[in-house]
Amino acid sequence: MARTVWDSSVGKKAVMAVSGIIMLLYLVVHMIGNLKIFFGPGEFNHYAHWLRTLGEPFMHYEWTLWLIRVVLVAAVVAHAVSAYQLSRRDLRARPSKYVHKKARASYATRTMRWGGVILGLFIVWHLLDLTTGTVHTGGFQEGHPYQNVVDTFSTWYGNVVYILAVLALGLHVRHGFFSAAQTLGAGSRTRNRALRAVADVLALLLTAGFVAVPVGVMTGVVS
Repeated sequence: MARTVWDSSVGKKAVMAVSGIIMLLYLVVHMIGNLKIFFGPGEFNHYAHWLRTLGEPFMHYEWTLWLIRVVLVAAVVAHAVSAYQLSRRDLRARPSKYVHKKARASYATRTMRWGGVILGLFIVWHLLDLTTGTVHTGGFQEGHPYQNVVDTFSTWYGNVVYILAVLALGLHVRHGFFSAAQTLGAGSRTRNRALRAVADVLALLLTAGFVAVPVGVMTGVVS
């Protein structure tokens, strides 16, 4: 049954919707945690340490954090594979262009695929920068996330990469949330306006919340 669902376009869209919602919930929590940086290094570093002790003593040190990481990786992979396979299936279904042009889609819709690629590349860069320190500039300090964040956003390219990725994220969330709601059957003629409003608000809040951190460093509010 699982294979039959996965092989169908409806099944792949459902996988995309569920995995997208999992990632969206994580993004909301992650954004709230990031904003703790405005309360100083003590508060932010304590929060980062708390993430590693989450679930203790029932869970061992960092086990809960690794469980969250595994779920997120699974969601990202499922989302990306579903999107790629649906895209290939769509191209095979209409190998030649339409005789009559379709109505112009929104900017978010037209850039959805490229936005996903940009976000995928950004995730890799972001992990190498602030998790492993591989591409980090200024000297990566294990156990000092506050200083590592300040170092990253003290460079012009760190700000450019991050802000462009966040803008792509906002567009992705705006279109993706509404699409996921339709796929999971939450949409209707009476609810669609409210769902679009929720998508707009979520995209705006996430964009503003994530961009606030590099802006805080650039303006000296966070230093």
